[in-house]
Amino acid sequence: MADLFNEKAKDWDVNDMVLQLSNAVGAAILENMTLHDQMQVMDFGAGTGLITSHVLPHVKNITAVDVSQAMLQQLVAKPEFKGKVEALCQDILEQPLKQKFDLIMSAMALHHVEDTNLLMQRFADMLNPGAKIALADLDSEDGSFHPEDIEGVFHAGFERDHVKKLLEKNGFKAVRFVTAHTVIKENKSYPIFLVIATKA
Repeated sequence: MADLFNEKAKDWDVNDMVLQLSNAVGAAILENMTLHDQMQVMDFGAGTGLITSHVLPHVKNITAVDVSQAMLQQLVAKPEFKGKVEALCQDILEQPLKQKFDLIMSAMALHHVEDTNLLMQRFADMLNPGAKIALADLDSEDGSFHPEDIEGVFHAGFERDHVKKLLEKNGFKAVRFVTAHTVIKENKSYPIFLVIATKA
């Protein structure tokens, strides 16, 4: 499979829109979740580790999972991640991880996954009982957020009610949403939700 982020990886961490969004989502996770120093966390679609960097000081370790080797190369080069972050270039829909986590978090990765129902199943399988998810992505939009010819985008955002039903169907409870950020592009507003839920 081609690495769709091969070119973008080099400049990802200096992209203003990406940084603002990551800072807002990172802050929303810290504000809305109770973290502790024994937590084992997965960052799904971790990219260069922008969300990981917010959460890492508060937890035991983070497994950073992405299908882009180029993005993960940027992540593993960060000295502050040494010894506490493991990078895995793996498609967890095809190859789920054996280990169990206390939290699975993700920012702007869901719209790149065609089968979101299977993804939620995978998340549930890889979580300890009572563990949490914290997933951020676009509210449903008209398709203008991404360029028309872009590859690897399967959803123009998500209806919150649809996400809630998907989570509940796959064994999650106490589903709640906050608006973590709003991206302004070409005079259009694109709200970003953070959904938090607990594995029943």
